[in-house]
Amino acid sequence: MSARKRVAVLISGRGSNMKALIEAASAPDYPAEIVGVISNRAGAEGLRTAQAAGIATKVVSIKDYPDKQAADQAIDAQLRQWNTDIVCLAGFMRILSADFCESWRGKVLNIHPSLLPDFPGLDTHARAIAAGVPEHGCTVHFVTAGMDEGPIIAQARVPVLSDDTPDSLASRVLVEEHKLYPMALAQVASGAVSIDTVHKAH
Repeated sequence: MSARKRVAVLISGRGSNMKALIEAASAPDYPAEIVGVISNRAGAEGLRTAQAAGIATKVVSIKDYPDKQAADQAIDAQLRQWNTDIVCLAGFMRILSADFCESWRGKVLNIHPSLLPDFPGLDTHARAIAAGVPEHGCTVHFVTAGMDEGPIIAQARVPVLSDDTPDSLASRVLVEEHKLYPMALAQVASGAVSIDTVHKAH
C-alpha cells in the first residue's frame, strides 16, 4: 500500500467527528493517519481527546493575532510543519480566509449537518423541521472561500419524523456523520475522489 496521507483536524469544541476520524485511522489499512489537531479555542474538549490518543495539538486563537489573516497564516505554518496532506474541519466554527482556501485548494474537507445546498450555515436542524422537508442529513464537501459552497464528496440521509425536535434530529444526523466523514476522507486520501472529479459532476 502507498504511504498514508497525513491529515490534520481543525476543531472548536468536543470534536466528535474528529474522534470518529481518529478511530477510523487506527485501522492499519485506512489510507490516512491523523498527525495533528488544531483548535481555535484553548478549552476545547477535543484537544484532550487528541492528546489522549497521542496526537500533537496546537491552539491558534484569533485573539492572539492582529487579524484573521495572521491567525490563518499561523494555522498554515503549523500544518506545513506537520507535513499535512489533507485538512479536515470537524466543528471548526470559523470561516477560513480566501487566501488560505486557495493555497489548500482540494485539500480541505468539511462536514456540514444538512443536505447541501439546502441549509448552509447554522441551526440546520431547526430550519429543516421548520421547512417541512421529508429528509435531512449531512454532507462532506471540499472547502472553498464561499461558506458551505464547495464541491460535494458524499452525503447521508435521514428521514425527518413528525415528532422530531432539533435535538432528536441532530442526534440521528450525528450518527450518520460519524460514518460518512471517515468514508469520505478515505475516498480523498486514496485518490479515488478529487476536487476536480467532483467539480465535473455538478
